[in-house]
Amino acid sequence: MNSLSDLLPGRVSFAPEDLLCYGFDASGFDVYPMAVVWAEDVLDVVKVMRYAYDHDIPIVPRGAGSGMTGGAVPSKGAIVLSTERMNRILEINRDDLTVLVEPGVVNGRMQRELERHGLFYPPDPSSLNFCTIGGNVAENAGGARALKYGVTRDYVLGLEAVLPDGRIITTGVRTAKGVVGYDLTRLLVGSEGTLAMITKIRLKVLPLPEAVITLLALFRNLEPAGESVQHIISEGIVPRALEFLDAETIRAVESYKSVGLPDDIEAMLLIEIDGAPSVIMRDAEKISTVCKKLGGEIIMAENELARMKLWEARRAISPALFHISPTKINEDIVVPRSRLADMLKRLKMLSESTGIRIVNFGHAGDGNIHVNLMVDRTKKKEYERAQKLVEEIFRITLELGGTISGEHGIGLTKQDYITMEIHPAELELMKKIKQTFDPKNLLNPGKIFP
Repeated sequence: MNSLSDLLPGRVSFAPEDLLCYGFDASGFDVYPMAVVWAEDVLDVVKVMRYAYDHDIPIVPRGAGSGMTGGAVPSKGAIVLSTERMNRILEINRDDLTVLVEPGVVNGRMQRELERHGLFYPPDPSSLNFCTIGGNVAENAGGARALKYGVTRDYVLGLEAVLPDGRIITTGVRTAKGVVGYDLTRLLVGSEGTLAMITKIRLKVLPLPEAVITLLALFRNLEPAGESVQHIISEGIVPRALEFLDAETIRAVESYKSVGLPDDIEAMLLIEIDGAPSVIMRDAEKISTVCKKLGGEIIMAENELARMKLWEARRAISPALFHISPTKINEDIVVPRSRLADMLKRLKMLSESTGIRIVNFGHAGDGNIHVNLMVDRTKKKEYERAQKLVEEIFRITLELGGTISGEHGIGLTKQDYITMEIHPAELELMKKIKQTFDPKNLLNPGKIFP
């Protein structure tokens, strides 16, 4: 494979330690690739893609490897093409409210840079301090602020990408509107690296909100917390974040990164509103009234430090859960907001009837629940029971009008369940789209479709 090394001297590795490090993501799956290549610009990507196409070698795009469903896990004999060195913020345009970035830019770093210019990029996955914009686009990442502001798809104006045969394409516009031809940009967003390798991303940004208020609502019972979500929205208030944590999650976080939460509550809502100070103070009072009527206790973050401490605790949930169980099966179901309380009730019943510990948290405002089955993979019978329980959770989710994935994608972990939601005719169309972009099936093969 010397000819691959010659393409990008010093940026191709066959070393076992690199193959190990780039062979897994947050899903827990791992496969050794054939090689790891670090691209630094679009021409590097073109060279590698053409080489792989000519030699029928699979290519797996990789950002930070923080995905939860195995999207960045290589197939055997594949080249992992890392974008971590394509990490430049190329342009911040305050007049047009856009930013142009390479795919390896870390979400949190970009947000901090935009804030220095008085600008705001809403999508904020919990992994924002290490996940990349390219990965966010590939998975159509959401985050806590999706309730008010939407997800990654709503901010991608245009893309530069490389097709599996090495051709460069540009999609989308620089303008606020544009309806010329099919919308290839929205097709590529959420395609999990199976159609093209993204090399530049133009994003819409917003003016930075004037003020932010963060509230905690503590509940001694589970159901009133779920009901509060619907009542808050019914009051005509759309918070920028409305997060839910159940008792198991609260205990896990407190043991990992304590913020002083009481140990006798069944659920907690983390609520954040932004906008003009006078408006959000009025909304905060309305939210307090709603939660208190349903038995909630309200605490307001006193300053920016207190606010950041609360969000640090929220973003520490995933690592905290690994401290209480050697294995967790993580799903990110979504139900209509009006069915949130029903779903939480059903999950509690499933946990009690099966004896499997289920920990729930997530973006309650848009019905997105992260369901975590806490099991030990080394205990075969327990793990098999948990796997069967996943299918039952998906069945209930769909019965309530929901979807089996809100922001994590399908990847490897959910591909066996995709036909529960997608009908044969639609699935066939998707497969034909994949074939049109990637006739040799070389780009991130084996993902999404069972």
